[in-house]
Amino acid sequence: MKKGHIIGLGIIAIAIVIIMTSIGDASSYESFNTALEMKEDGEDKAIHVVGKLKKDAAGEVSGLEIREDKTSFTFLLVDNEGTTQKVFYNEPVPADFQRSEQVVVIGAYRNQEIFVADKILMKCPSKYQETDVQAAGM
Repeated sequence: MKKGHIIGLGIIAIAIVIIMTSIGDASSYESFNTALEMKEDGEDKAIHVVGKLKKDAAGEVSGLEIREDKTSFTFLLVDNEGTTQKVFYNEPVPADFQRSEQVVVIGAYRNQEIFVADKILMKCPSKYQETDVQAAGM
């Protein structure tokens, strides 16, 4: 075998190892119930939970409590299974948070009552939603 072939096979093997380790770190969306079970089993890794903000009959976000110094807040999130959970986030409220369609919280339970989010990802009403586009001159 030529030296170039051996080096090429080595590079391919290293790439496969890197891909396999990154796949193992990829997480899927879980429910609050699954996240709580993982906490009770002693797993402390970050969990992705997707849900919607709890809203009242008027469509206003309910359960949003912003600390007086505005450096952290709590809110109620309803996951895809319908479980409502209080979530704490130790950062200021993101812009357009109350208008978001879906929220993904990345974090874990610190105790039985509250889910602590390390990151929040939001899907907001988009200006890129599909609309009718008409060509000029038609």
